[in-house]
Amino acid sequence: MSISYDLTTPQTRDALAANARAMLAPKPTLIGLSREELGEVLLEAGIAPKQVKMRVAQIWHWLYVRGVSDFADMANISKDLRAALTKDYTIARPEVVEEQISTDGTRKWLFRFPPRGAGRPVEIECVYIPEEGRGTLCISSQVGCTLTCSFCHTGTQKLVRNLTAEEILSQLLTARDRLGDFPEANTPDGAIVPAEGRKITNIVMMGMGEPLYNFEEVKKALLIASDGDGLSLSKRRITLSTSGVVPEIYRTGEEIGVMLAISLHAVRDDLRDMLVPINKKYPLEELIKACRAYPGLSNAKRITFEYVMLKDVNDSLEDAKKLVQLLKGIPAKINLIPFNPWPGTNYQCSDWEQIERFADYVNAAGYASPIRTPRGRDILAACGQLKSESERMRKTERLAFEAMMIANHGED
Repeated sequence: MSISYDLTTPQTRDALAANARAMLAPKPTLIGLSREELGEVLLEAGIAPKQVKMRVAQIWHWLYVRGVSDFADMANISKDLRAALTKDYTIARPEVVEEQISTDGTRKWLFRFPPRGAGRPVEIECVYIPEEGRGTLCISSQVGCTLTCSFCHTGTQKLVRNLTAEEILSQLLTARDRLGDFPEANTPDGAIVPAEGRKITNIVMMGMGEPLYNFEEVKKALLIASDGDGLSLSKRRITLSTSGVVPEIYRTGEEIGVMLAISLHAVRDDLRDMLVPINKKYPLEELIKACRAYPGLSNAKRITFEYVMLKDVNDSLEDAKKLVQLLKGIPAKINLIPFNPWPGTNYQCSDWEQIERFADYVNAAGYASPIRTPRGRDILAACGQLKSESERMRKTERLAFEAMMIANHGED
């Protein structure tokens, strides 16, 4: 039996495409589930309640210690359970659309995630920065961003949607895959990668999006990333950067317990209103008050304040003096970030001599103020340069995608 549709109206075409995308949505994933949620999955799969805790521990080990992406590789799980999980769930990685390697060794990946519900596939960028003695992975929390910070390339991309905990974790898992950062398949079952042997030692939530506008999913992902029986990253090696979502800052310390970074960039409300528009909602006084109340704040757990150096905008010695006054009494480190240009920007990076004068003043006042070495500029992987194309798929690609969906839905 065949069904005919009137495809002359945009409403009909849109409805059919949305329905088709929903029908072809991927299987739910086990990545990003809490232990309790994973236990519920196993109960539904027929595992006896007395065995659930043990089976959860086994699967957790395979996912986050061994880094497997296929149920078939879970050697100590029964064939029947593997078959049941394969039928209804997935642990597959996102598609790696593109991998770019900078002349300085920085790597940038463009990941494509499958549709969620009636949505389209989305793309995000993730960056790995190798340094002597450490390797940092910069992870995205949203597709696009709502904050429209005027100096940031990502801010020119509209928000498409929040990423799920699975999609946040998958950036870390896939990066470790690409870097060879999981144990080899033939190593003993209990083997783990020693901390000193890891390529990814630190993660920073400084990629696309505002993490605190996606608090619950970011929290879920970071608690799994820091779980001692899995990925086992120390919370001292996880940094969450926010532009100043004041109500969620205290919760970050209480409920996640990771290091905090603040995208500050200005010391006067009028200027910060322009550079970081969220300041109009949460002005400097409220932001600094929230920082002073951050749980666990101490000299051993300092807040990092990020300050992008914009020529003739925020780089005067008077700005340096006000910065020191603003942060007085807060255990802090101040990262000075030379502006990284991107296509279409009107800003310029401060002269190097001026950056050094600014840093010298802040240092003399007792604050560590390292000047961040720009990394990955040649592949647009540096701070403030990330931007994917997922919010505006090429017209021909979009039309072909929707035509396929309609064709698949148009037969019964």
